[in-house]
Amino acid sequence: MSERGSLAELQSRYGTRHRWLLLATVMIGSMAAIISSTIMNVGIPDMSRQFAIGQEQAQWVSSGFMVAMTVSMLTTPWLLVRFGYRRTYTGCMLLLASAGIAGGLSTDYNLVLVARVAEGLAAGVVQPIPAIIILRAFDTSEQGRANSWFGMGVVLAPAIGPSIGGLLVDMFGWRSLFFMVVPFCAASLWLSYRYVPTTAPGGVSANHGKPTLDIGGLALATVGTLCLLNGLVMLHRGQYSLSMGLLLATLACLAGFIAWQRWQIARDGLPLMNLALFAHRPFAMGTVVAFIYGIALFGSTYLIPVYLQLGLGLSASHVGTLLLPAGLVLALTIAIVGRYSSTHPTHLLVSFGLALLALSFALMLIVNLHTALWILVVLAVLGRIGLGFVLPSLNIGAMRSLNTQLIPQGASTINFLRMLGGAAGVSLCGILLEWRLAAHGDTLTNTTTSLARLAAFDEVFLLLAAVCALAMLAAWKIRDVRHPALAESK
Repeated sequence: MSERGSLAELQSRYGTRHRWLLLATVMIGSMAAIISSTIMNVGIPDMSRQFAIGQEQAQWVSSGFMVAMTVSMLTTPWLLVRFGYRRTYTGCMLLLASAGIAGGLSTDYNLVLVARVAEGLAAGVVQPIPAIIILRAFDTSEQGRANSWFGMGVVLAPAIGPSIGGLLVDMFGWRSLFFMVVPFCAASLWLSYRYVPTTAPGGVSANHGKPTLDIGGLALATVGTLCLLNGLVMLHRGQYSLSMGLLLATLACLAGFIAWQRWQIARDGLPLMNLALFAHRPFAMGTVVAFIYGIALFGSTYLIPVYLQLGLGLSASHVGTLLLPAGLVLALTIAIVGRYSSTHPTHLLVSFGLALLALSFALMLIVNLHTALWILVVLAVLGRIGLGFVLPSLNIGAMRSLNTQLIPQGASTINFLRMLGGAAGVSLCGILLEWRLAAHGDTLTNTTTSLARLAAFDEVFLLLAAVCALAMLAAWKIRDVRHPALAESK
């Protein structure tokens, strides 16, 4: 008789419905994680005014979250093997809900940052789990439908979130944004005790062999990420010697990380990141796209709300309303494209999406203080259609032909590199914006906007367009070609 709560027992109880019930459960948790990563951007200007801090300091609300989420993703495979799906997942939901409540009640900016870091840790562990489930629990013929359904559901909540968030900021202030994740976490916790198995990926018992976490690799990844982001900040402040030292330390951490992972493999240990994944060209090119794409995606997610509020002078509720149609279109696009992501060439879908995203950034240069609001809506929709082609295609296409044993490592690695690009992108956009504002003789502390301020924003948007165009070069090299060492029969 199967152990109660194990994968075999749940499959026996619910039959073929179980994989869909499991996917629905983690979808709700992913909604909470994604909302926590994006919705706070609407409240950054209000938070900056309340705590009397500059834009460079305020953007750490986003980048601090991103750093924590980026690093914690690498621990997902180990946590699933050590504790199983259910304990890992419920622990993350409890941490996310607790941090949301603590952040909403905090009266000190440092406590807000701590809450955001805690949210990031929980959100990072959760992010790779859906891709693991889709690739392991569903047949190839069903992966497109599962990807479509999951993607539409995950995007729908954050699509509506900024609109609700804008109204909440105008009525109750930025604190109310922290509490939005709590209902999602509560619902996901209730469902997890019914449908999430206690076992690890593959249906084996958790604690199997009691694997040890690669602490050395995790430490090097954490220190390297922090050195990278702080090096960029110091560069902007003109502290060139300190910046150069931090960026050199980043390179040293990267070299040390690679050497450490090779040593772990040589002694039959469990590396934090299996470097054998990069021998597979579709996966290797997919990670390059994910990193560059992360810069553009998360950089723009931070930049656009700031642009609409402090550049065009719109209220937070107006910003949310403008972004709502784009979010709904994104959900619809993912629902359509996701169904074809398992049957159509990944490189074509991703390249087309990146082209639309680059175009949407470039067209922001035509916006001025007299631009009609419907034009802003159209540009936002165009960019979200591009995202809708990339999001459901990239992960599945890059990992589809991997051996099933490598899927958890592949999911955490590609998500890690996308979020690493995102963390750098948020910092770069904040740094470049203040640099270009200073070059145009303006600052965001001024109460009124100007043509000089819009010109500074335009230059940052143009950079994001160039980044997306660069990602297309790598995207075109993604092919579904099976590598003899990795793509063994399942």
